[in-house]
Amino acid sequence: MDISVVIPLFNEEESLKELFDWIASTMQSNRFLYEVIFIDDGSTDASWQVIEEISQKTSSVKGIRFQKNFGKSQALHAGFQIATGNVVITMDADLQDDPSEIKNLVSKLNEGWDLVSGWKKTRLDPLNKRLPSKIFNFVLRLVTGVKIHDFNCGLKGYKKAVIKSIEIYGGRHRFIPALAGQKRFKVTEIVVNH
Repeated sequence: MDISVVIPLFNEEESLKELFDWIASTMQSNRFLYEVIFIDDGSTDASWQVIEEISQKTSSVKGIRFQKNFGKSQALHAGFQIATGNVVITMDADLQDDPSEIKNLVSKLNEGWDLVSGWKKTRLDPLNKRLPSKIFNFVLRLVTGVKIHDFNCGLKGYKKAVIKSIEIYGGRHRFIPALAGQKRFKVTEIVVNH
């Protein structure tokens, strides 16, 4: 199975090598063919240099560099445009998303789902981040009818048809499961490590 891992980032120079090594180990142990697409969203640290170093060592890494910070939606959109995998995984670059969950996302997609969202059931964030998130997710479930707990989790798995048919811009990355549900894609979630 061909998998594209799309990773938007801003000032994450310290985590990128560890993240890539973790992803590569996961992919190799599961015998997945893969590419990793890093989207540097206008970083002011050495993130781009780290991406270049990684990509010189392996052909499975691609990089996109924005000259200024456009936000996560634009970064995801750019990554989706060049992703070639039949399955696309998104994750954050700050090591809060566990790459070993990729096999679980793929397994769930293989059951016939089009989008599988991660649910950080046990969140390690402070209350001032968890409470607004709970309210946001409750309202979105109510309004959209998409019954998942965590719309905004960065760790998601998609069939290629989903990412090629939804428009992501502004702050719409938070609403991807809802947008997919509106287009009649089958959306579910799995519990993932935080």
